[in-house]
Amino acid sequence: MSAKQEFYKSELIRQLYYGGALSCADLSELTHKSLPHVTRSLTDLVNSGIVKETGLAQSTGGRRPQMYSIAENCMYVLAVAMDQLTTRAVVMDMHNKTVKPFLEFSLPLASTPDALAILAERLRQYLDESGIDKTKIVGAGIGMPGFIDVTKGVNHSFLSGPEMINIKKYLEDALQLPVFLDNDSSLIALAEYCFGQAKGKKNVMVVNIGWGVGLGLILNGELFRGDSGFAGEFSHIPLFTNNKMCSCGKLGCLETETSLKVLVERAMEEQRTGKKSSLPPLEGNDVDKEAALIIDAAVAGDRLAVDVLSGIAYDVGRGIAILIHILNPGVVILSGRGASAGNLWLAPVQDAINRNCIPKIAENTVVAVSTLGKKAEIIGAAALAVEHLQWDKVAKVSGRQKQQIQSEYFI
Repeated sequence: MSAKQEFYKSELIRQLYYGGALSCADLSELTHKSLPHVTRSLTDLVNSGIVKETGLAQSTGGRRPQMYSIAENCMYVLAVAMDQLTTRAVVMDMHNKTVKPFLEFSLPLASTPDALAILAERLRQYLDESGIDKTKIVGAGIGMPGFIDVTKGVNHSFLSGPEMINIKKYLEDALQLPVFLDNDSSLIALAEYCFGQAKGKKNVMVVNIGWGVGLGLILNGELFRGDSGFAGEFSHIPLFTNNKMCSCGKLGCLETETSLKVLVERAMEEQRTGKKSSLPPLEGNDVDKEAALIIDAAVAGDRLAVDVLSGIAYDVGRGIAILIHILNPGVVILSGRGASAGNLWLAPVQDAINRNCIPKIAENTVVAVSTLGKKAEIIGAAALAVEHLQWDKVAKVSGRQKQQIQSEYFI
């Protein structure tokens, strides 16, 4: 089978992954190939057990077309979401459903010299204990913070070390799987674009609220990474004259007033002043757990938690106002783990935009909270693996030999 044929079969699977149930006509339009090409390929994929017929579409007045989707349990991906403190991993099917319980463990990247070895061992052990046939896992997608060179597999901020270890190759050797890396905020933007509120939109900013404040950019309908792949370091715009040191080594970055670590610090300060709250006494020893407690309390209406969250949200909005002047996006999506506070973000962020943006520039920009929640990066990591799907790997999964499918799809 030619390389073009291999690519085309993989492309059909990718389109079904993103679109769910699609007809031949839908796939023909999406892949820009003729109906005969699509029909022959789908027939082979159905015979291989990778794609299944899912019934007829709803009537629109004419003949109802046959719909197709990816078969359950024909293949899986390993999705890994990392932040500076915690790593989560799960095996997912091609409908973004988890097929095994999540693996979650503490892994402070900045203070753990052997973090890469620990990551590899925990993932390897997780896959071994899952009992899933590894030949059915077509790849691993990993989102992590830092300056990531996706071509060289190097993270210039974490894990690679001074010797600049190729993380991709290291993990592929450990897991015996294709591995793909990207920045966590870029993958959250990919998830929003493929499955969330950015779907079908052309120009979108996806703000990743976590231990920093990341940014994923969809420009002209494509994920934008910049010339060196480092676009979107929203955390490090110098917005404040507070003389606070940022994790990047500079002073006054947006991150110094808006991260979830700051959320915990401010809540602790408010508790020390004697303000009443439903929150237990905070100590700052487990900021992951305590940030979640504060967000939950804010959602439940706790005044202290709401006030602290609103102050941070306003400053995030100030940063967003700067980006609106530069990029003029149609949509700004608040995503990441911090976005679990939901609509509590909207009023203070919009207030900051109203106060700091030229009205004409911002009048058509909609601010929304992600509907994907904490799953955004996991879904983005899975989508990254599917983006790199190769037909020859899929053919092995189905048990059908590559050379058995000989039809020519490209003229």
